[in-house]
Amino acid sequence: MPEPPEIPAYATGRPHGQMQQSPWGKPPPSVTTRLRAVKPGPVHTGALWAALATALLSMALLGDGIGLNLLIVALPASAGAYVCARAAGRKLRPWTAVWGIGGLALLAVPALRDAGWPTFLAMVSALALGSLALHGSRSWLGVFLGSLGVFTSVLEGLRWGARGVRERMSGSRGRFGVVFRSVAVAVVLVIVFGALFASADAAFADLLGSLTPDVSVGDGPWRIFLGLLGLVGALAAAYTAAAPVRWDGLPVRPGKARGRLEWALPLIVLNLLFAAFLTIQLTVLLGGYDKVMAETDLSYSEYARQGFWQLLWATVLTLGVIALALRWAPRGGTRDRTLVRCVLGTLCLLTLVVVASALRRMDLYVDAYGLTRLRISVAAVELWLGVILVLIMAAGVFGPRLLPRAVAASAAAGVLAFGLISPDGLIAEQNVQRYRNDHAIDIEYLKGLSADAVPALDTLPEPLRSCALQDIRRELQNSDEPWYATSWGEARARDILADWDPGFRASDCRGLSTGDSGDERGGGTDDVYDPYDPY
Repeated sequence: MPEPPEIPAYATGRPHGQMQQSPWGKPPPSVTTRLRAVKPGPVHTGALWAALATALLSMALLGDGIGLNLLIVALPASAGAYVCARAAGRKLRPWTAVWGIGGLALLAVPALRDAGWPTFLAMVSALALGSLALHGSRSWLGVFLGSLGVFTSVLEGLRWGARGVRERMSGSRGRFGVVFRSVAVAVVLVIVFGALFASADAAFADLLGSLTPDVSVGDGPWRIFLGLLGLVGALAAAYTAAAPVRWDGLPVRPGKARGRLEWALPLIVLNLLFAAFLTIQLTVLLGGYDKVMAETDLSYSEYARQGFWQLLWATVLTLGVIALALRWAPRGGTRDRTLVRCVLGTLCLLTLVVVASALRRMDLYVDAYGLTRLRISVAAVELWLGVILVLIMAAGVFGPRLLPRAVAASAAAGVLAFGLISPDGLIAEQNVQRYRNDHAIDIEYLKGLSADAVPALDTLPEPLRSCALQDIRRELQNSDEPWYATSWGEARARDILADWDPGFRASDCRGLSTGDSGDERGGGTDDVYDPYDPY
């Protein structure tokens, strides 16, 4: 009998396939680690300086509000990501340029508009486009995960940046340490002598105060948090640019192909249902809404209110049906592809007419009750769904390769256009115009809009003008934001209201907020129920 070996088998250095793996070994790599194209090399020096600049700008500028400062902070972070991408051998592709330029363009919305809701949409969309620019995804799953993928690089980016700083502090005779000490001394000298010169001359003090942020001890922790946030974001962007995650590599199993009859029969029945409904809609459009009112005893607003939300949900559900139909579509050959294009193309075309009918109903409702934030928002969503249908029809003709990125680009373009048109300003203009056409006006609602509505509200006659603008004017007077945290809409409102005294007390405005009781084409109604607006 051979004697047992004195050294265990797992310690003999045998090849991996010839021994049992220890349960305490290294854990398997994560999904993002397996999907990263390459392992990132040493961090580029330019990326470290860009991250430091982003952190300092975030600390100095973002604590005072939101405006042009977002774009200023994003520029060095974008430059650091570009440097790392070039160092990793990545080339600038057309879609990468589209995502990057589009993301920076979206950050112009906070600099132009004072309203918070389009600003929030623009900020979220800019972050998603920036993440897409770093990853360069193409498929549906890749575009969706790529818009969020930058968050997976936060911890790796911090470790990557810290390792690069340690290497540079210890190597090359500590050149980074010398630079940091020199910068610190320069900052101290500027602060000391700047304070002396500011106290010696009032004009220089005003200039210095307008150019530098107002930093106090109380908001120190908040500014430190903003600086760390900027540092983490810049390093995560640089790390992703150097080693992007290939989200397109995630496997997606195709759906099981169905037979022609099993697949086409439900869709053909759905097309017939759509056609019957739209035939009635065309009859209404040709016969006029007076005929509908005579036959159904419904007002313009009631007719619009009954159908808009149903048509909106019908559009959304139709897009879901199209997605599932494409997953289970027959894939036998040319005849199957022709069948799929004909059936789904007809469904898309009929759904476009549904979109037009829904927008027409919303137009009737706005004509009866005025424009509000929720009404303009849902109308914009319905219009974007129509754009998606057009893109699907184009993909059926030219191929679906660009469809995921085209849908993402249309969403970003819609958010950008929504912010640039100034929704609050458009709401104020439409309601003021309705008032000039002898409709009622809801001052209580209009005075809650942002400073973007001031140019339109300023054209109202007194005392409506004073009552609509007094809250906005009071808010502008109480805010003292620097130039980089002030939007163009807010600056324009300040110029309009600079030398204006309302001359009316708040109690004088109570009887003017009569609201809009639904004056429709010169006629009144007792219907004051509004399911669209929660405000």
